[in-house]
Amino acid sequence: MNKYVVTLSLILTINAIYAQDHVIEEADKLYKVGNYTKAIETYKTYDDLKEVYHKIAQAYLALGNFDQALKYYQLGVEANPDDAIIKFNYAKLLTKTKKYDDASTLFDQLIYTDYKNPNYHYEQGVVLEKLKDSTAINRYRSAYDLDQTHQKAIFKIAKYYLIKREHNLSHKYIDKGLESYANNIELISLKAQNYYYQHYYTKAIPWFKKLLELGEDSEFIHEKLSLCYAQNSDYEDAIKHRKLALKYNPFDANAMYVIAVYYDRLSDFENAESYMLSALKLKDVSLADEYQKLGIIYNRQKKYQKAIEAFKKAIKEDPSNESSLFFLIRTKDEFYSDVDAKIKLYEDFKKKYPKSPYTSFADFRLEALKKEKFLEKD
Repeated sequence: MNKYVVTLSLILTINAIYAQDHVIEEADKLYKVGNYTKAIETYKTYDDLKEVYHKIAQAYLALGNFDQALKYYQLGVEANPDDAIIKFNYAKLLTKTKKYDDASTLFDQLIYTDYKNPNYHYEQGVVLEKLKDSTAINRYRSAYDLDQTHQKAIFKIAKYYLIKREHNLSHKYIDKGLESYANNIELISLKAQNYYYQHYYTKAIPWFKKLLELGEDSEFIHEKLSLCYAQNSDYEDAIKHRKLALKYNPFDANAMYVIAVYYDRLSDFENAESYMLSALKLKDVSLADEYQKLGIIYNRQKKYQKAIEAFKKAIKEDPSNESSLFFLIRTKDEFYSDVDAKIKLYEDFKKKYPKSPYTSFADFRLEALKKEKFLEKD
């Protein structure tokens, strides 16, 4: 009888163990196929919940229920204090939910137990950065020292030196990262920006173009490429990329103004006029510079009447702008035939702006106009 009871008990125990193993197996399958709610329900039928707290937490995390995920990760850490994986995942979720102090405490514990794990240092660096702690860079450096192919740590270090304008150090880390991952978009972007801020525009261009080749099409990239080409006086490519940047922000008056300037440099005054007018329509601040530039563009086309109107508008926008006033006088000089009226314009300008850089030209024109008047009398 005793043997029978023992055997029966053993069978029941084995069946119970098998049933519990089946619970986890079934729940795991549900989790893998994305049926997270059903997986949670199944995990919760397991007898020893301490063993599956972290699995429940993962399922809640997959559902986007961070509160429940945090709750079960915390229970999992309390039930398994030596399980580094559970603690690491919990710490990362604390970071994601902006509970930075708690996350930092856990990462400190993880670093203490396994100092040679580069990801612990990196994640702690992320937390410290969020906390505005200047020692974050030390954690990134530690991650890099432990793994010199750690792309995320390399990016953080290179970006740090870019912000500090220590370009050579930034390039050093970028180049190291690109050795192991040549198409790292973040590092390529930093490389391009480093050259740009160093004013090495020719060197910056191929790096910005590589971003485009890798599918990173953006307003920022096209704008910077445009500026780089313009610095090299390659205005056709500068216009091309400014127009591409405009697709992201079609009401960017500044971009239209810049395109107008580039067309002006190419002596394509018709397009320069068109884009300048478009910029003026969109501007809601002082338009003095834009109207002045429009007047210059009209002058170059010998459209003096329109130029006069543009300069008048520039002066109306900014009455203290002596440049616009002088350009107006100069245009009237070209457009009107009354020599006395022209002489008066220059004399009045000299009285109003006796120290103007345009005074020497005014003197030159006054001399020529007075000579012209004298000859007319003869």
